[in-house]
Amino acid sequence: MTATTRVHAFSDDALGDHDAVELAGLIRTGELSAAEVEAAAVARLGDVGRRLHAVAHEAYDAPRRADSTDDDTADDTALRGVPTLLKDNTDLRGMPTNHGSEAIRARPAERDGRYTTQYLSTGMTVLGKSRMPEFGLNATTEFRSGPPTPNPWSTEHSVGASSGGSAAMVAAGAVPIAHANDGGGSIRIPAAAAGLVGLKPSRGRHIDGESARALPINMVSEGVVTRSVRDTAVFHAALERHWRNPALPPLGLVEGPARRRLRVAMIMESVTDAVVDVPTKAAVERTATLLEEQGHTVEPVPIPVEARFGDDFLTYWGMLAFLAGTLGRLTMDRSLDTTRLDGLTDGLRREFTSGGWRRTPGALHRLKRAALTYARVFDRHDVVLCPVVAGVTPPLGQLSPNVPFEDLVERLRRHVAFTPLQNITGTPAISLPMGLTEEGLPIGVQLASAYGDERTLLELGYALEKQAPWPRIQGAAPL
Repeated sequence: MTATTRVHAFSDDALGDHDAVELAGLIRTGELSAAEVEAAAVARLGDVGRRLHAVAHEAYDAPRRADSTDDDTADDTALRGVPTLLKDNTDLRGMPTNHGSEAIRARPAERDGRYTTQYLSTGMTVLGKSRMPEFGLNATTEFRSGPPTPNPWSTEHSVGASSGGSAAMVAAGAVPIAHANDGGGSIRIPAAAAGLVGLKPSRGRHIDGESARALPINMVSEGVVTRSVRDTAVFHAALERHWRNPALPPLGLVEGPARRRLRVAMIMESVTDAVVDVPTKAAVERTATLLEEQGHTVEPVPIPVEARFGDDFLTYWGMLAFLAGTLGRLTMDRSLDTTRLDGLTDGLRREFTSGGWRRTPGALHRLKRAALTYARVFDRHDVVLCPVVAGVTPPLGQLSPNVPFEDLVERLRRHVAFTPLQNITGTPAISLPMGLTEEGLPIGVQLASAYGDERTLLELGYALEKQAPWPRIQGAAPL
């Protein structure tokens, strides 16, 4: 890999290399104007957004700004004036929602989605929508016929998915924070691929989007990808000002590490029997050493779910693809043309209709039971440490929807081997950028905690960020 394959927009303009919290503070004090910051973001998006094919819909001429009609506390919002992108599976009034699919040509949404209102309540300015793979089913942001969204750290490699466009634009410095959601790893996988922080919150921590509410098992969590732990912490604290789930302990604003010492379970076995590659294993072990240096206790433990978990998750995944293709005209957009679905969606649908549907009742029963089994880990431990994915993000093409279906599914099983567990159990997990390969590709490491305990994950994130600062795309060297 040569230096020319790394793409970023960091410069000495109004955005600089500030994170979202610092930008909001500079706007609040008048050192920068929101208009200056917005103009700098539009310029950067116009540059690297096109080079990385990461923006699905542009709203540069008519951005959606926070105003008093969106939220009564708009003048005091934590991230007021910070530029951002919304993912292309979430409705924003006046913009189409194509769900990353070439099979949909949606009309502009007539109203904001349920979650969009909460997202806008933070005060951020939406400049467009980020690209994603079809219906969020793949682990790479690649398409049936359109250009892929590559990784800004190396344009020969995948930026992960399904929040790949958001991850690419945050990693490349076009915006400091962008919307992401996670139904099988779609916040954490692109965060790991792009050297970012990605928190998947507990089920119910936010307002659920329209599609998530109808799922037999609600796997989807909303959030963001960021370059700093404090951006993630401030964002989630800001969401609670708009709405907080009374069934969960309040998260509040987490501002730094805690002093308490934790019991950490290290898991290297995957839910799909995938083998963890050498660089990823080394990054997890290095993180374990750092945690021990902080005074925590780390011990290896076996994977706490049934052996059939991976197969059951794939059965459920196939059911979701079947529902997207069968009911998509009602649930997404009536322009859906099933003859234009990509190879992964079509293959999953065919697999489901050819016999997968018979396995679904048993699979759903076992998946729901997995939450009880997984919860026992936290009887003796406070946190789980494990990889995000089984290996370094792959070259473009390896997970393309144009790969023959059987080969693609097997490759996905070998790669997406850890993240689905938290989606099924509804528990929180965070991806942190804990290393680089010799070639300069980021490696993410995952920390997970008990249901409702995002606070511990953010506190550990602060401590690790201070102890071993994240690699920077601007001239970063391998560790």
